[in-house]
Order: sequence, then C-alpha cells, then structure tokens
Amino acid sequence: MTTPDSQPWPRDLDHVVVAGPDLALAVEHVADLTGVRAAPGGAHPVGTANHLIGFTVRGERAPHYLEVIGPDPAQGVPAAQIPTFGIDHRTSPGLATFATHPIEFEATHASARVAGIDLGEIRPLSRRTPAGDLLEWRITSGMGGSREGVVPFLIDWGDVTQPGLTDLPTLDLLALRVAHPQPERIREIYAVLGVEVHVTAAVDDDAPRLTLVVEGPRGVVELT
Repeated sequence: MTTPDSQPWPRDLDHVVVAGPDLALAVEHVADLTGVRAAPGGAHPVGTANHLIGFTVRGERAPHYLEVIGPDPAQGVPAAQIPTFGIDHRTSPGLATFATHPIEFEATHASARVAGIDLGEIRPLSRRTPAGDLLEWRITSGMGGSREGVVPFLIDWGDVTQPGLTDLPTLDLLALRVAHPQPERIREIYAVLGVEVHVTAAVDDDAPRLTLVVEGPRGVVELT
C-alpha cells in the first residue's frame, strides 16, 4: 500500500512550476542546472509565456512536466505588473508551486471549499501552441499561493492532450519534497486534496520549501 511517507511525488501531479521575472533567464537557469533546455510552450493572455520539459518516470514518459514561466517579451508587460506565481515580487527564478489534476476536479474543489481551503474560483485559460493550435483548460485561480506555494492549484485538461505527453525534451522525475513550519496543517490540506506526499517540518530558516529532484545530463539535481 502506498502511503504519503513512501510516495515520492503526488500521484495526481500535473506539473511543477519554475517562475522568474525574466523568461529567458529562467530557461537558462534550468538548463544550467539540469543540462536540458525547455522547449517553447506558448503565450498566455495575462502577459506571461512558458517553456516546457516533460518528465519521465524510470525512463518512460509520464503525464507530468516542468513549466518554466515568466513575462512574455512579445507582450511587453513588466514583471512588476504580473502577480501570477509571484512574478511581480521575484528577483530570480525559483520553484513556485505545483499543480495536480484530480480525476474529480470539481468535487475536489468543492471539498476544499467545505474544509475552508481557499483555492480560488475555477476559471478557463488558454494559450496558443508553437504550431498555432489553441490549448484550453480549467484551473483554480488561487494558483497555489495560499500556503507559500506548497498547496497546489488544480487543473483540468478536459479532452486536450496533457502537455507532458507531447513532443518535449525530458528529465527523469525522482521526487517532489515539501517542508513547512506547520507540517500537520499541510498534511490535513493534502488529505482533503488527495495529495499523497510526505511533508517534513521546515528547519533552516523555518520557511516553507518545495524541492524538485530530477535526473538528466548533469546527474541528479535539486531545484528549489
């Protein structure tokens, strides 16, 4: 039986987010650490654009990926005006949060609300792929920010192919680690959301922390 203590990442993990105030520098940051350069994804109407890296699990493609996001140079919206993933406050790229894709998307959102967990409203989003195709999905608008990024946002791709399964460069996913000064509270939230992953007590500066562990051309590396 799989327990939160033995599950290295949430089984419903959709993607992990690296955000930065400069998209090109964020892509370079990930490439320098891992040896893999994220492929262009597309632009969002909120002033951002992303690049993507697919995740493999023990060498096999899986429905998980890494999103590297920042201000879209083509739209020209300053980073200071983009609150998405805290871009307006960031001075350098770093791990921002993660998303899960629960099978019962609306039911999970409703359960969170009943439990007093504010994930925000469900809203539609879209972007154009590099090929020009329109990609549409639904997302909870809280964007994972309610507990310093360790509480995920929810995403529903509907009938769209999950981006992690498209033609992307890849890294092997090893773990997503969570530390928080109130680990019991985060465990309670995860129980409601169906997130089965181990939560440890934050130690160093007592700050919440997400750590993504991957393996690629540069070996095993941690992104924080």
